[in-house]
Amino acid sequence: MRRVRIYPYKIGLVFKEGNFVKVLTEGSHWLWFGENVTVFDMTQPFIPPVDLSILFQNKYLAELLEIVEIKDNEIAFLYEDGIFVKVLKTGRHAFWKSIVRYQSRIFNLDSFEIPEDIDRKILLRPEVLPYIRAHTVESYEKGLRFVDGKFVEQLEPGIYYSWKNQNAIVALKMDTRTQQMEISGQEILTKDKAALRINFFVQHKVVDIVKALLETKDFAKQLYLIMQLAIREYVGTLTLDELLARKESVRPFIMEAVAEKVDSLGAEIVTCGIRDIILPGEIKTIMNQVLIAEKRAHANIITRREETASTRSLLNTAKLMESNEMLFKLKEMEYVEKIAEKIGEITVSGGSKVVDQLKEIFTKS
Repeated sequence: MRRVRIYPYKIGLVFKEGNFVKVLTEGSHWLWFGENVTVFDMTQPFIPPVDLSILFQNKYLAELLEIVEIKDNEIAFLYEDGIFVKVLKTGRHAFWKSIVRYQSRIFNLDSFEIPEDIDRKILLRPEVLPYIRAHTVESYEKGLRFVDGKFVEQLEPGIYYSWKNQNAIVALKMDTRTQQMEISGQEILTKDKAALRINFFVQHKVVDIVKALLETKDFAKQLYLIMQLAIREYVGTLTLDELLARKESVRPFIMEAVAEKVDSLGAEIVTCGIRDIILPGEIKTIMNQVLIAEKRAHANIITRREETASTRSLLNTAKLMESNEMLFKLKEMEYVEKIAEKIGEITVSGGSKVVDQLKEIFTKS
């Protein structure tokens, strides 16, 4: 025989030849030959040395332990004094009823939804991540969640967690910011049969994601086709000259024409317009010739207008000089002054009569 001592908050399990015999509590105990004792700390989780069903045949030991049973489709979160410790997998788990309070919370993985009251920090723990899947919807997005191919709910911006199980869970997302679509190189005939190419732009945004994703196939292609047909309808009602003159009027016409159809796609047009009108080479040459002719005609008109104004000014000056001899003399002196500016040297001849001749020119007779 030998003596063993069990200290406070300890439990001893006695085995003989591998078979469970009895439980030893706090105090001193004698063991018979062939008996061995395994001591367990009651402040730590209990890891059974043999199957729990064997140990639970001892009623006293069964009263000291709390059992948590986890089924095949379940997991449990284990908390120690309110603090998350670990994940409990399928099976039977035992915990000492002692000064440490253990709590477990069992979750059915058949339901993909995770309770809202679970701290999201726990869901990001390494031991929990294998059981979690997450879908992120950015602040500029909206989304739709599908479970096994069925539409379940609309997702606002945020992070959505669900249990990882046999369900196929898909989140479709769409950008709700204003986006631009280019409709380039559209070959269109005008009302007067002029063939031209138009580059068009459309700024749009999604306002109803259910219509855009769930009720519409190929949202972008549908929107492109609606805008393309509206442009052709607008251009086909105008001649080339009318189109060039009224290019800015396309926006209100197109936006009104497509409003109902675009709304059925779950979108709205913010603005649109013609970016470029590309004319064929022949028409471009003709229009350049017309433009040159117009500019020349305009230049001729300006020249004639200036010549008329100049002639009218000369006529008025002549009438004034005719009625005012002093003004005539001043004009003569002005011309003489201008002539003198061009002369570098003057040679005077004529003797004493030169002064008299100058006086005669510049004084009133």
